[in-house]
Amino acid sequence: MSETQQPLAGKVALITGAAHRIGAQIARTLHSNGMNLALHYRSSGEAAKALKQELETIRPNSITLLQADLNQTELLPGLINQIQKHFGQLDLLVNNASTFYPTPIGSAQVKQWEGLISTNMRAPFFLSQAAAPLLQETRGCIINLVDIHAERPLKDHSIYSIAKAGNAMMVKSLAQELGPHIRVNGIAPGAILWPEQTTQDKQAEILGRTTLKRAGTPDDIAKSVLFLLKDADYITGQIIAVDGGRILQQ
Repeated sequence: MSETQQPLAGKVALITGAAHRIGAQIARTLHSNGMNLALHYRSSGEAAKALKQELETIRPNSITLLQADLNQTELLPGLINQIQKHFGQLDLLVNNASTFYPTPIGSAQVKQWEGLISTNMRAPFFLSQAAAPLLQETRGCIINLVDIHAERPLKDHSIYSIAKAGNAMMVKSLAQELGPHIRVNGIAPGAILWPEQTTQDKQAEILGRTTLKRAGTPDDIAKSVLFLLKDADYITGQIIAVDGGRILQQ
């Protein structure tokens, strides 16, 4: 597809946690539709550089890398300033970066609370706040990666579930606060990528509780991001469950 045929050509997206997994697939999908990208990473420098090289082989000078620990809230306005200096605009913020680990009741610690709340709720909020002035100039949008466990708590993961529930309310609150010029939506993945400790039996059990009886892929999430950006001009404050119908089952 030539640049003139790409509907998003020249637009700019910031994707947090972009070096691996779902974040990297979102990057590839948006880039293939003409977008320039600011790819954030924390410690995955080699993977981020490899992704930059991969994408710039297709379209030179279309990627900038941003390294930061998003838990350091005071650094977040600086990330937005770097994007403004490099690209001159921002059209989309994808709050993808997250942490996930169990915190069983009886052994949960304050440090775990602070870590999970920070990465899943505090950092996306303050990064959105910092990005809002640039996004308002382009009538851009924010997309948060939420989780079906914001609505259906996951056993032994109470703090994570609480944090994602806050993230889901953030979508609605920011949509109200930032309208009419900025749309804010969320995507709640289901069984897309398995945590390393998930056994084959556990995977089968989870998939058995989905309506479609199969796992999804990172591409399912990336295509949903593209839809919310490109084809959903009258949608804001909504969270789309991309979960194969898992949310419907008991």
